[in-house]
Amino acid sequence: MIKIKPIAATALVAVAGIAATVSPALAAGGTATKVTIKGHNGDYYGYVKSSDDSCESNRKVKVYKMLGSSPSPKTDKEIGSDIAQPNGPDGMWSIGNSGFKHGEFYAKVKKSDGCASDISKVISR
Repeated sequence: MIKIKPIAATALVAVAGIAATVSPALAAGGTATKVTIKGHNGDYYGYVKSSDDSCESNRKVKVYKMLGSSPSPKTDKEIGSDIAQPNGPDGMWSIGNSGFKHGEFYAKVKKSDGCASDISKVISR
């Protein structure tokens, strides 16, 4: 039988406790992030929001025209992209006039260092 000294046992329990409390956000791919989309007449814009300011700015946002019945960035038509910049409490992006005025559209921000990805709600125009 192996004997563990009390100090070593305490340290082992502390390390196990820290490992068990790893943030769910980190385990799921980073700090939770939300991307929004608004617009009309082909002009689309929105925000990247997060509890971590570093997850809001300098994030590339792509805008897609949905071709099927649900968002699928691999097969939907990308109609524009922009890099979110600080604007008030969040990061704002805007693709300007895309020329796509009718259909269903959504925005996507990819996962980055310590920041999760997100797909916005779908808007119909």
